[in-house]
Amino acid sequence: MPGGGLMRGFSKKEKDESEMAPLRYTPLNGSGNEGSSGNGDHATAPVSAEPEMELEIDESLMNTGEDGLTTTEATARLREFGPNALEEKVVPKWKKFVAQFTGPMPCMIWTAIFIEGLIADWPNLFVLLVLQIVNGTVGFYEDSKAGDAVAALKASLKPQAQVKRDGQWKNINAAHLVPGDRVALNAGAGVPADCRVCAGPPIEIDQAALTGESLPVTFSEGDVAKMGSTVVRGEIDAIVAATGGNTFFGKTASMIQSVDEIGHFQKILIRITTFLLGVSLFLVSICLVYMLANSEPFLDALAFAVVLLVASIPIAMQVVCTTTMALGSRKLAEQKAIVARLSAIEELAGMNMLCSDKTGTLTMNKMVLQDDLPTFSPGLTRNHVLQAAALAAKWKEPAKDALDTLTLNAIDLKPLDAFTQLDYMPFDPAIKRTCSTIRAPDGSVFKVTKGAPQIVLDLCKNKAEIEDAFNAKVVDLATRGIRALAVAKASKVGSEDASSTAGDTWEMMGILTFLDPPRPDTKSTIERAGHYGIEVKMITGDQQAIAIETCRVLGMGMNIVTPEDLPTGDQAIGSRVLGQDYGEIVESADGFAQVFPDHKFIIVEILRQKGWMCGMTGDGVNDAPALKRADIGVAVQGATDAACAAADIVLTAPGLSTIVTAILYSREIFQRMKNYVIYRIACTFQLLFFFFFAVTCMHPSLYWDGFDAKYFKMPVTALVIITILNDGCIISIAYDHVKASRKPEVWDLGQVFIVAIVAGSIALASSLILLDLGLDSHNPHGWFAKLGLEPLDYLQVQAMMYLKVSLSDFLTVFAARTHGPFFSRRPGLKLTIAAIVAMVTSTLLARYWPLPDMEGISWKLCGLTWLYVIIWFIIQDVGKMIAYWCLFLTSTGFASQEREVADRKRQLQRSNRQSLTRESIRRGKKVGELVRPSTRLPSAPSDVAGAMTRIAELEAVIADLKNSLRK
Repeated sequence: MPGGGLMRGFSKKEKDESEMAPLRYTPLNGSGNEGSSGNGDHATAPVSAEPEMELEIDESLMNTGEDGLTTTEATARLREFGPNALEEKVVPKWKKFVAQFTGPMPCMIWTAIFIEGLIADWPNLFVLLVLQIVNGTVGFYEDSKAGDAVAALKASLKPQAQVKRDGQWKNINAAHLVPGDRVALNAGAGVPADCRVCAGPPIEIDQAALTGESLPVTFSEGDVAKMGSTVVRGEIDAIVAATGGNTFFGKTASMIQSVDEIGHFQKILIRITTFLLGVSLFLVSICLVYMLANSEPFLDALAFAVVLLVASIPIAMQVVCTTTMALGSRKLAEQKAIVARLSAIEELAGMNMLCSDKTGTLTMNKMVLQDDLPTFSPGLTRNHVLQAAALAAKWKEPAKDALDTLTLNAIDLKPLDAFTQLDYMPFDPAIKRTCSTIRAPDGSVFKVTKGAPQIVLDLCKNKAEIEDAFNAKVVDLATRGIRALAVAKASKVGSEDASSTAGDTWEMMGILTFLDPPRPDTKSTIERAGHYGIEVKMITGDQQAIAIETCRVLGMGMNIVTPEDLPTGDQAIGSRVLGQDYGEIVESADGFAQVFPDHKFIIVEILRQKGWMCGMTGDGVNDAPALKRADIGVAVQGATDAACAAADIVLTAPGLSTIVTAILYSREIFQRMKNYVIYRIACTFQLLFFFFFAVTCMHPSLYWDGFDAKYFKMPVTALVIITILNDGCIISIAYDHVKASRKPEVWDLGQVFIVAIVAGSIALASSLILLDLGLDSHNPHGWFAKLGLEPLDYLQVQAMMYLKVSLSDFLTVFAARTHGPFFSRRPGLKLTIAAIVAMVTSTLLARYWPLPDMEGISWKLCGLTWLYVIIWFIIQDVGKMIAYWCLFLTSTGFASQEREVADRKRQLQRSNRQSLTRESIRRGKKVGELVRPSTRLPSAPSDVAGAMTRIAELEAVIADLKNSLRK
């Protein structure tokens, strides 16, 4: 279209030697051939793009001035183009409702209904149909409730964008952006829409989520940054070129979202369900063959086998556990922890290692400017240094971080308006300083910079003169936990490029001193984390001495190492032996200081390879790789868009206490799911093996001639009712009252199956014994006669066994939910009410069975059945406790191994009270050389001469160490 154009997906700038180039906007001439880009320095070679990567843009919308759009223009464009949001693939409610009647379990019930129709058993057909409708409706309601909970949490994570409208910068919901908006692209922020980069210094953007490129791509004027990518370095203005479904991301979202990786929790459920399905199919097949061999009508036998399979397979396990996690996620949201991925709850419950960022998580992230401000050039005052520090920021815009906030609030900014900022280099974690090129009121041009003391000192021409005094002051501040920020000025500049130092003559002005105090609750929170089996390691980019002082105040270990001993990023990528080579170094350290972004990733990977379930907290774009690599990535309050996108959990309240609270809640959720799994396996075991033995071994006609049945079975309707009541009422386990474990949670399937089988076996034995007593009720010397009970006919025996099996199933819930006696922890109110409703319903059905396929039993027999079930429930509970006790005894060997590992680890660590001398810090000594034994010992020499040489080397090392400690 006229004035339109194509956004090319992967064009290549001639000046860029990399194969990874930014997306470029290239207008078309009238003939449709590519012409000049309009930017002479950034002309592009013609590159053909695939049709799905071509995005049309109306060039007439891109003529936005420096003041941005007006509110009126933005409102009109929002109505025209719609919100800047991708259309989600929403399944209609009616389709979800229909799906409740077309799954595996509903299809089996439909099969049973069809068979009942073929044999003209209309009462059973009607009951099955009603139960099918009730089951589908309840399932739809629970599924909708869980989905709504997750949708509400996702809605709370709406991305923000910094946009300039009516000449004012403001933060708005990114969904309200329109084509032509002027937005700010800052390091750490996500690109909110397809945006054409304006004039200014190049920025680097991570496009990995869209293109798979592993390294950031440099974007310059005229390049189009894609929605969904992340700015990793620099800051610049850009004009929104396309929004919502018209963006590159919008047109490829279906491909990106098609990847659905099966999580750890889903794998566990699949393993459990597959195992039980295999056992069920095997035993049900034997029952079917046996019934057919004994002249049972094919359709009757098939109907019974199908419904028995439905009753025994835990098809609802996925639904119940997912609903439990969804409801738990709402509870976590109330505790200021928003779950971006439901399965992260299970992983959070098993976390035993937390790598925590220092600033903002352990500390207040609220710097306090100190009165102490040393200067290193004659004639300078405190105000001179503060003014230079303010000029090294964008003083006309809102502060980007806490340090800029303090600097800009420390002086009156009005006098600074007389200065003009010609160029600005924002803070970069790799460069560790900011820089501005300034034109003074008299027309002279100079540069000012502020940043890490050692970095700024290396720029200064007077370094040799002030180095000793400078380092002494920095060390003195560091030992008191006070952060230093150096400020320097270049009166003579080689160029106006703020990122270049060539030709500049720098002179140190002074040191700003800040204090970021620990949060009041951090120390107690760390102690609480240790109480629950979570080890906390501090990872910070701050100086080592500051990190040590912070650890001392918080009561953490003071073995803080620097990352020189760790591999580089290139060495670590794809390595499978990081844990083997560097595991002891990382495990024995209490924290790491002076780290760069790739170090965080490497530390997390080493811990994961050593078997730790590792969590990582972060807030910046530099934390995103480590957050993504960690088992549980936690974006703290105020985190950048990049960190939030990479994290599994996003905190909306400050501090470490929120994380620990979330861990405890996740362990409670895990306990509920684990209790349900044990209960469901026990019920499946009892039900399946009961009918297997009842069909193949219990022959009613052999007990009494009046029984016509060759084997015992239960009506299809009764089996379906048991299944529906079980799965319908047990959803209330999501509200059960549980207690968080003192240790991180793991899926020990061996323990789960053993406990479930023990509980199921006791219930199975009690069912078979009661069936034997019921079938033997006509024996004048039997137990029924001794208790004065009337003999039962076959239909009454079926009703009694229906009541017994139902009650045993429901009571098994209360046995499965505790390790100790069932009364050691009160159940949740909703669970109790659900169980009472289910058991009362089963009792009423056993007393007043409405269909002709069973006959109701007396109230007396109902009461005795209740008493019988309760007695066996107590036996079942004792058996469960014995099983746990035996498992504990058999695991003592493993426990002793764990203690041995813990002892070895403590030997590697040094006393928290060991101090470092100022001289060692000034010389840049790594703390690992002083407080940590080497883990890479050379091999033993094979000859005497070699041994003597090695001994001499060791003696020299010991002597050097003694000398260092004496200084």
